[in-house]
Amino acid sequence: MAQNIAPGTPSTTTTTKNNTEKVVAGRDSHSVSKRLQHELMTLMMSTDKGISAFPDGDNLFKWVGTITGPASTVYDGLMYRLSLEFPSSYPYSAPTVKFITSCFHPNVDLHGNICLDILKEKWSASYDVRSILLSIQSLLGEPNNDSPLNGHAAELWVNQTAYKKHLLEQYKKANDDSK
Repeated sequence: MAQNIAPGTPSTTTTTKNNTEKVVAGRDSHSVSKRLQHELMTLMMSTDKGISAFPDGDNLFKWVGTITGPASTVYDGLMYRLSLEFPSSYPYSAPTVKFITSCFHPNVDLHGNICLDILKEKWSASYDVRSILLSIQSLLGEPNNDSPLNGHAAELWVNQTAYKKHLLEQYKKANDDSK
């Protein structure tokens, strides 16, 4: 017996499949939210110096983080804000992390993008917000000059006195401009 169904009308099988996909996506989103809530609590309880991060408003998938430059480096005492955006596939996919505060550094471009292997090809689901922030904080004092995003910063890095002078000028200018 033939059915009278308009062409392009979803079949019951298609509708059921789409509803199942939405339920699975909702469940995945819920597990990511639970993971991010747990990471937030862990970060808040952490005694790590110079790092913090919180959701940006009510959106648990977008955070604003801060790091202070590591002691005994040219970044000592400087504070930087970062944006962290978590995909629905987190922690199996890395978040997108960028500097909001302008950062003069060999591994940071003019748009705030960061060249750090754990945010790209070396990402592991075992990493969390805390380990990301600590890695970026460490990168400030120990850049990878073999893979620079900012060639000028990489060239200057060898002369720490000149580097620090330029860094402080850039930092002051960026912070004055943002007020």
